[in-house]
Amino acid sequence: MLLTLCSGLFMAMLDNLVVITALPAIGAELRTGTAGLQWVVEGYALVYAALLLGGGALGDRWGRKPVYLAGLALFTGGSALCALAGSLGALVAGRAVQGLGAALLTPGSLAIVRHVFTGDAERARAIGVWSGVSGSGLALGPVVGGPLVDHFGWASVFWVNVPVGAAGLVLAFRVLPRVPRSAARADPAGQATVALGLGALVYALVEGPVRGWGDARVAGAGAVALLGLAAFAAVERRAAAPMADLRLLADRGAGPAVWAGFAVSFGFFGLGTFLTLHFQYVLGLSPTEAGWAMAPCTLATAVVSVVAGRLCARHGPRPPLVAGLLLVAVALAAFAGYGTDARFADFGWLMAVLGAGLGLVFTPVSVAVLGAVPPERAGVASATAGMAREVGGVAGVAVMGAVLTARFEAVLRDRLPPGSGSDATALVHAVTAGGGRGLGRAGEAGAAGERIGRVVNQSYVAGLHLAALVSAGLLAGVAVVVLVVMRGSRGDIGG
Repeated sequence: MLLTLCSGLFMAMLDNLVVITALPAIGAELRTGTAGLQWVVEGYALVYAALLLGGGALGDRWGRKPVYLAGLALFTGGSALCALAGSLGALVAGRAVQGLGAALLTPGSLAIVRHVFTGDAERARAIGVWSGVSGSGLALGPVVGGPLVDHFGWASVFWVNVPVGAAGLVLAFRVLPRVPRSAARADPAGQATVALGLGALVYALVEGPVRGWGDARVAGAGAVALLGLAAFAAVERRAAAPMADLRLLADRGAGPAVWAGFAVSFGFFGLGTFLTLHFQYVLGLSPTEAGWAMAPCTLATAVVSVVAGRLCARHGPRPPLVAGLLLVAVALAAFAGYGTDARFADFGWLMAVLGAGLGLVFTPVSVAVLGAVPPERAGVASATAGMAREVGGVAGVAVMGAVLTARFEAVLRDRLPPGSGSDATALVHAVTAGGGRGLGRAGEAGAAGERIGRVVNQSYVAGLHLAALVSAGLLAGVAVVVLVVMRGSRGDIGG
């Protein structure tokens, strides 16, 4: 039974990162640029983040097993839709279906584990396996995705889910027990407002650099985002059974930890999405090589996460949280010191530093949140912290993409050779909007194509560096908040 649950969870976690090594191949075949590729990532992550809490609530009301089965079926069907997609719109739609499925099956799988394994030691081992599978799915995403793209094309990263999902459905229907339903109330207003607010915010941040920040649709989406998120906060404060515990954000124990989870996901997912484009377009690595380039990060995360649990038990969550945030900030800031001519061998060590920082943050976030709330609030508190991490990843891709694009355009206009016959605006549009001339091919339009290509790459790296520095500043600021605010709080259980 545990193996059956873990198979669905593994696919959901794997798809968080497996697609990033396929992005350049997707961009080339579907003739899209960086903005379109952001939507390939965000289509999944946004729906998953927005509906994760609602998926847990549906499981409480309608039963964990049927909701888990529905989620696995949607995820498997969405994978097939992605693999068959012949356009960017169809691919993003398939990714959204995948995200919906993952939002339904992820909370249900852990709830069933807790129901079936009743003894403390037995339950601890089962949850340990569940957590290990979750982490391994994230860790193996880039490593698995690269060889699949090289040998079978980008659609293979989605096709691989279909037989696994189909087998998982048959097994789950036969072996999973029915978990008693709870009397939890629905929170449709909260679900609607958070989905509206997040969706509009991401639309504005992704499309702003392409359409222009003064575009009516972009400005309108920004206004809708502010209203939607404000309405979500108001609804959750008044709801009899809120799906998000917003009181955590003001709690001296849990609040800093929640923000730490948001910040580290912001930095990691934001950098990871655009770093794989750097690996393949600028450094010329194959998808397999780009996947393995991410391996030191994911391996370090898995190893250090175990150490972080022991540190929390001995010293409380605050010291590893601060250390982890600062390590990630240092890795991002140091990366900005390597120019276009730098090879992976020059800065590859930073991937291990980044991974170690991530490992020091993930476990202490859960320890701090659960240690700061009474048992009856533990479920909602944990789900809220999980949503914050997912929203951090969504925001990281969108915000870092907007910063990167703005800096890219400014540097390109400054460095484009005079009389080259190329227009900066057209080149920027080629990279962001695509149309068959994305980052790796933009220079072909000019008379001095090779020289223009170098300038395009230099401009992209300059944008990536600024985005990394912005993220590093956010992480360092949150580290200071954790250090100062968490002192003496209930979440600091070790001291």
